[in-house]
Amino acid sequence: MRKRTEPVALEHERCAAAGSSSSGSAAAALDADCRLKQNLPDAGMKRALGRRKGLWLRLRKILFCVLGLYIAIPFLIKLCPGIQAKLIFLNFVRVPYFIDLKKPQDQGLNHTCNYYLQPEEDVTIGVWHTVPAVWWKNAQGKDQMWYEDALASSHAIILYLHGNAGTRGGDHRVELYKVSAGGTHTCSLGWGDSVGTPSERGMTYDALHVFDWIKARSGDNPVYIWGHSLGTGVATNLVRRLCERETPPDALILESPFTNIREEAKSHPFSVIYRYFPGFDWFFLDPITSSGIKFANDENVKHISCPLLILHAEDDPVVPFQLGRKLYSIAAPARSFRDFKVQFVPFHSDLGYRHKYIYKSPELPRILR
Repeated sequence: MRKRTEPVALEHERCAAAGSSSSGSAAAALDADCRLKQNLPDAGMKRALGRRKGLWLRLRKILFCVLGLYIAIPFLIKLCPGIQAKLIFLNFVRVPYFIDLKKPQDQGLNHTCNYYLQPEEDVTIGVWHTVPAVWWKNAQGKDQMWYEDALASSHAIILYLHGNAGTRGGDHRVELYKVSAGGTHTCSLGWGDSVGTPSERGMTYDALHVFDWIKARSGDNPVYIWGHSLGTGVATNLVRRLCERETPPDALILESPFTNIREEAKSHPFSVIYRYFPGFDWFFLDPITSSGIKFANDENVKHISCPLLILHAEDDPVVPFQLGRKLYSIAAPARSFRDFKVQFVPFHSDLGYRHKYIYKSPELPRILR
């Protein structure tokens, strides 16, 4: 009996030892696993915090760069007033791109001829001459001489001075030529492919040269000056000079005009971010006038003696409607207009004509007549 019970006892002891050993290993493994699980959230949080910190540092760098650029731009413009002049004329923005201004037919103007006139040495200006629509068929394939001779017909002539940026081939300008060509010649003076550096004095001289060129060929036919946006500044400069030499045009039409370039620059949407910047006038407006750019429509209208028509849309985002209304209030009581009609035609904001779509108005031909 003892021989049989000893092995059994030993076997029980070994099993108990094995059991206690395995339970100890399992407990150790379980404890290690718990510690690992406790450490995992800590590591994840550290990585997330690290990413947030890196993102915040990058964001701070970007903010400091933007702030530095915002502060540097006024000083750059003040030190280099030529930059401001470039921004006024925007003659380097030649949209629409990839059109040949020598071929107005490509823009649907099959009764239009392209000219190049030279008011002075090293200066060349491009002009589109659109004849009245009734001559559309006769104009096909005709040369420049035919178009020049056509100016002597019994139709009135509009000398159109467009605004800054783009060319005389801009979409809204082409559409206006089509409207005005209902009963008149339209000569559009453009800067797109003209040669020379733009300036207020130079642009006024160029417009005067084209006016004289037209009058030399048109005889006693009526000639109207039409300016749009920045072109209104050139138009009033031109008409003032014509009135001073006693050769006024038959009428002046101002579309979306401003009072003077300083007020327009201050009201322009691009100036919003700097409008309340300390020293705004000194940084941004004084460089304009120091560059010889004034476009003082409010002063010019006091010296103009011919009929005046002002067209302005109430929802104009570029030249605020109140500037056009203010210009009218200055011109209407001026002594120079006492024998001439001064008319202001507003276009309601519901029409959506904004800065350059007044040509869409079905009333425009009637207004012009």
